[in-house]
Amino acid sequence: MKSGLFPGRLGLAESRIPHVDRHGLIRLARGNLAVDNGTLHFTAAKSEELDAGDYAIPYQGVSIILLGPGSTVSHDALRLLARHGTLLAAVGEGGVKYYTAPPMGQGRSEMARRHARLWADETARLDLARRMYAFRFGRVLPHRDIAVLRGIEGGRMKKTYRILADEYGIPWKGRRYNRRNPDGADIPNQAVNHAATFVEAAADVAVAAVGALPPLGFIHEDSSNAFTLDIADLYRAEITLPLAFKIARQALDDPEILLERTLRREAAGQFRKQKLIGKMIDRIKELLDVDDRSGDA
Repeated sequence: MKSGLFPGRLGLAESRIPHVDRHGLIRLARGNLAVDNGTLHFTAAKSEELDAGDYAIPYQGVSIILLGPGSTVSHDALRLLARHGTLLAAVGEGGVKYYTAPPMGQGRSEMARRHARLWADETARLDLARRMYAFRFGRVLPHRDIAVLRGIEGGRMKKTYRILADEYGIPWKGRRYNRRNPDGADIPNQAVNHAATFVEAAADVAVAAVGALPPLGFIHEDSSNAFTLDIADLYRAEITLPLAFKIARQALDDPEILLERTLRREAAGQFRKQKLIGKMIDRIKELLDVDDRSGDA
C-alpha cells in the first residue's frame, strides 16, 4: 500500500525504506524506480535489501540512491532526482561495482573547494598524504618525501602478502599483474585483482556521495580517479587482501569455483556487514577536514 502525502520537507507521510546509515544512503535492488502522482516509488521484488512491496522514497532527504542489480528506472524518476540534486548510482550488489552517476548534487561545493585547496598547496598535499600513510601504519612517519613513503608502504605490503599467504596456506610467489592479460596471473594474484576492483568501486561511491574530486589524488597522481584509489588503498590491508586470500584458498581447494563470482558475492556481504562505504565517507570527511553533518539526511 502506498504512503499518503502531507505537506513537509519530504512530502511523505512515512517511508518504509530506511537509510543505510546516517550518511543518507539508500540501497535498492530488483525492482522499478518510478514516479507516481509526484512521489518517487520503488516497486520491489524480494531481495537481500528489501522485502517485496511498493516503497515510497524520501528523495529530498537522501544523498545518494544506490540502484542494484535487476532494477530499472524511469525517465520521470531521473528528472525528479536531478531537480532535487539527489545522486543516483548504478552499482553491483553490495557496492562491488560502480557504473554511473550524475554530476554532483546541489549544495556540495564545500567539499570540492576544500579538496581543491588542499591539493593545490604542495605542503598541504604532502601533509595529507602523510596522514593517509599514518592511517595505514598507525603513526605519522617523519619522512616528507612521497617517494620514500611509497617505498616504505611497498615494503609493508610485501610483508602483509607473506603473512596472509602463510595464514591461508597459499603458495605466494609475489605480486604479479599484467594489465594486458589480467587473467594470466595465478589464482592468488587474480583474487587480489578482483578484490581491489570491488573495493575501488566502493570508494567510487563514497567519493561521489560526498562531492569530492576523483582526479585530485594525494598519493596517486596520473589516474582520472586518483583520489578514489587513495581511499581504496586505505583499506587494502584491512579488507582487500584478507578477502582475496580467503577466496583464493577456496578456489585452490575447489577448481570448480568461479573465482570472480565467489569473490564478488563475498565482498558484497562484507561491505554491507562492515558498512564499508559509510566508513569511507567518514574517512574522506576527516581527511579533508569538512564537517557537513548539518546536511546529512
